[in-house]
Amino acid sequence: MDDNFEGVKVMVIDDSKTIRRTAETLLSKAGCEVITATDGFDALAKIADTQPAIIFVDIMMPRLDGYQTCALIKNNADFQKTPVIMLSSKDGLFDRAKGRIVGSDQYLTKPFSKDELLSAIRDHVKVD
Repeated sequence: MDDNFEGVKVMVIDDSKTIRRTAETLLSKAGCEVITATDGFDALAKIADTQPAIIFVDIMMPRLDGYQTCALIKNNADFQKTPVIMLSSKDGLFDRAKGRIVGSDQYLTKPFSKDELLSAIRDHVKVD
């Protein structure tokens, strides 16, 4: 299946440099334009400028966690339709449920694969 994600803007929010770099590498190779953010505050500052088509957010982050970040994104009229995918190292039902409550669109467990990232984009973003 040869997907073309050319020009799809993807934001990856994670306090881990390794995760950001991994996601950025995988997504860039697929043609995505990747915007990274180190935490929720950093992300919120960049979202308005960059208008990402989809956002991947880590749950466990200092200052503003993934749930709070997702809730803030979904509470903003301009971005409530933007798909938000939660990333977590825990695959708990509680975490998934909490993610749903704040409006996340999907939940991926770390470590994620390239296929998981791309299929999340495929599922949530209209790619022509």
